[in-house]
Amino acid sequence: MATEKVSLKLLVNKSNRTVLFAEAGKDFVDFLFHFLALPVGTVIQLLTKTGMVGSLGNLYGSIEKLNDVYIEPSKKDILLKPKAPSCVSEIPLILPETSSDSTPKTYYRCSYRSYSNCSNYVAEDPSAQCPQCNNSMNHPITLVKSLAGNPAAAAASAAESNSKVGFVHGVVTYMVMDDLEVKPMSTISSINLLTQFNVKEIRHLEEKVVSLGMDEGIKLLRTSFHSKKVLTDVFLDDEEIMIK
Repeated sequence: MATEKVSLKLLVNKSNRTVLFAEAGKDFVDFLFHFLALPVGTVIQLLTKTGMVGSLGNLYGSIEKLNDVYIEPSKKDILLKPKAPSCVSEIPLILPETSSDSTPKTYYRCSYRSYSNCSNYVAEDPSAQCPQCNNSMNHPITLVKSLAGNPAAAAASAAESNSKVGFVHGVVTYMVMDDLEVKPMSTISSINLLTQFNVKEIRHLEEKVVSLGMDEGIKLLRTSFHSKKVLTDVFLDDEEIMIK
C-alpha cells in the first residue's frame, strides 16, 4: 500500500470558505489524470468501504457473493480486480495498490526436449503441448531484452523512461480549479480569476499548504463523483477559516 504524500498549495477565499484554485505540480496532476484510466471495478473496489453514490456498489457486492457454482472463478477476478493500464502503475500513487497489467509475463518451453527442434517453440500457457514431441511445455523461461547486455543503453533507456513517467510534463506548474479543471499556471490567469470570483480585498485571501495522502486521495476520488467544489469539500470541510 502506497504511503507517499503529495503537497498542494491552495488559494482560499476566507470570506466564503472556498478554494479558488490550487497551485500544483506534476505529481498531483498525474494523480488526478490517472482517475480516468482506472477501470470501473477498481474504482468501486476503492470506494465501497467508504460509501459511494449509486448502485454500482451493489452490483460489485453481488458478484463478490456469488460462489463458483454460478460464476467462473477466473472471470470473477476480471470483474472484481480488473487490470489497470501499465501507465497507471508508473505513477507514485497515493491510493491502495490495485491490479495492473505491468506484471512480467512468464513463458514456457518443452520440459522433455528429446528432439533438438523442441527448443524452437515457446508458449504462454504451461498446459500447452509441444508440437514436436507432444509433451507439456511447462518449463518456465526468462525473456531477455536486447538492452540487458548493454549497460549504457539500459541506463539511457531508464533515464528516458523516468522522464516520461505519468501523463504531464514536470517543468510546468498547473492551476487546478475547485471543480478539478486543470490548466497551465500563469500570472494573468490568476489575476483574471480574482476578478471572475469577485475578490475585492486581498486580505480575504489565504494561502494554505496541504498534504494529500491515501485517506485524502480516496476522499477526493469519492467527492469528485458528486461535487463541483471538490477541493473545498476535501480540505476545508472540517475547518473554520476566520477573516482577520
